[in-house]
Amino acid sequence: MDIKLHKTATTTPRIRQEIQQAPAAVSGSELARRYHVSCPTIARWRYRTTQHDRSHTLHHLLTTLSPAQEEIVMALRESLRLSVDDLLTVAKEFLHPDLSRSALERLLKRRGLPSLPP
Repeated sequence: MDIKLHKTATTTPRIRQEIQQAPAAVSGSELARRYHVSCPTIARWRYRTTQHDRSHTLHHLLTTLSPAQEEIVMALRESLRLSVDDLLTVAKEFLHPDLSRSALERLLKRRGLPSLPP
């Protein structure tokens, strides 16, 4: 069985299930002593419906450009076939003066155009 746990997890899915199925009369501190974890860990797993870790990936990625500006940059890249440096110059001049080269490269990679197609 392939169980994927967070690398610093102190509980297993079996322990998490036992915590969730424990009667309400059993206190969190008693469960914490039984499983050698902290009270916040007991509180976390007691009220969840699953025994799996949640994703630690940001769901709202921080970007420099607005979605409309990103579309303009992508249209420029596809239609004018500008290099990253030329695209950066144009984007800084007309769209966002604080745009960095790394932010532009992340955008291109995220959108699937890290390099110009032949």
